[in-house]
Amino acid sequence: MTDSAGIPGGTDAAGGELRPPRNRRRRLLRWIGLGLALLVLLGTAAGWWLYNKLDGNITEDTSAAAELARYDRERPAHLATGAQNILLIGSDSRSGQGNAGYGEDKGTQRSDTTILLHLPQDRRSATAVSIPRDLMTQIPSCLRPDGSRTGASFAQFNWAFQWGGAACTIRTVEKLTGIRIDHHMVIDFSGFKRMVDAVGGVEVCLAEPVNDVQAKLKLPAGLQTLRGEQALGFVRARHSLGNGSDTERMGRQQQFLGSLVKKVQSNGVLLNPARLYPLLDAATSSLTTDPGLASLRNMYELVRGVRGIPTDRITFLTVPRRPYAPNPNRDELVEPDATRLFRQLREDEPVTVTPPQPSTSSAARTPAPTATDATPEGNSTGEGTSTPSAPIPTFTGTTAGNAECR
Repeated sequence: MTDSAGIPGGTDAAGGELRPPRNRRRRLLRWIGLGLALLVLLGTAAGWWLYNKLDGNITEDTSAAAELARYDRERPAHLATGAQNILLIGSDSRSGQGNAGYGEDKGTQRSDTTILLHLPQDRRSATAVSIPRDLMTQIPSCLRPDGSRTGASFAQFNWAFQWGGAACTIRTVEKLTGIRIDHHMVIDFSGFKRMVDAVGGVEVCLAEPVNDVQAKLKLPAGLQTLRGEQALGFVRARHSLGNGSDTERMGRQQQFLGSLVKKVQSNGVLLNPARLYPLLDAATSSLTTDPGLASLRNMYELVRGVRGIPTDRITFLTVPRRPYAPNPNRDELVEPDATRLFRQLREDEPVTVTPPQPSTSSAARTPAPTATDATPEGNSTGEGTSTPSAPIPTFTGTTAGNAECR
């Protein structure tokens, strides 16, 4: 038997019937294409849902923006194009979910922690300056939550946040430093705990055991990974760690933040979606920011600009301070060192720090070491001669790269 082409055995022998018909292949390709399109559509929808969820988490502080706009003419001018100054405020408010356990909500709040974060124009470093809550300073007239206004007064720094929230704190910092604040972020107790838990905890080293009932903190000595409640207790504890001064507490906060930065920059967080999303969710849902940062896109642009900064170029220090003469339980600035520091930040000049001396952390409320002049470097002007350059002031502080037990 031959087929029409004369091939013995017909079409089966030539293998013609073993290939699927063309229309069947087309149907198969259509189904594959439809499946891929559906996957892309689902992925896009999920991404859009996650983006909008995270974007909607951020609370926009429009009232602070309106108050700052009212006093815009009084505020310092920008001196360094491209540089940014962000005020980070840790609120001790007892209102809000998860915060009632830290005391009775009396409708008031104070800034438990205030840090001025300076990001230079080149984004190759970062400087975080702690402002003592007990610092005596000039607080301007501020708008209260009930619509009334306070009078300008010389008072303890953290009263500014209680009297007039973020706007009053920003204006107080600007008056104190002469530095224009571009953005601000406020985070409460519950939000801080969630962020620490989202990265899997943060390591600290304790020279001695800690047992602080008030801070809800009980830890053995040595290297510890702190989560949620323990982490909050560590950065807030005052009377059971060290000499009980707020200066030492700010040092521990800086140590903790340095370790947190190292953890977030590690591949275990940034490249792990299982950890990255909870961190983003915790961060966005815990923050109250100015309108300029109150979107996921703007927050991402900020983080993208600083995520590559080496940890040894992320600097932490406290404004030069000492006990306030009329009341040693309060602080005052050490001059001219504080003015020099503020000028460097204002003009986007680098800030150099040296580690604190062991003796300075053991004395109760001893004055912070003043800025020292670094050894001048000679500039060659001829054979065997040199003209010394202007000395670079050095302040007591640390870096995220040295976030170890002190």
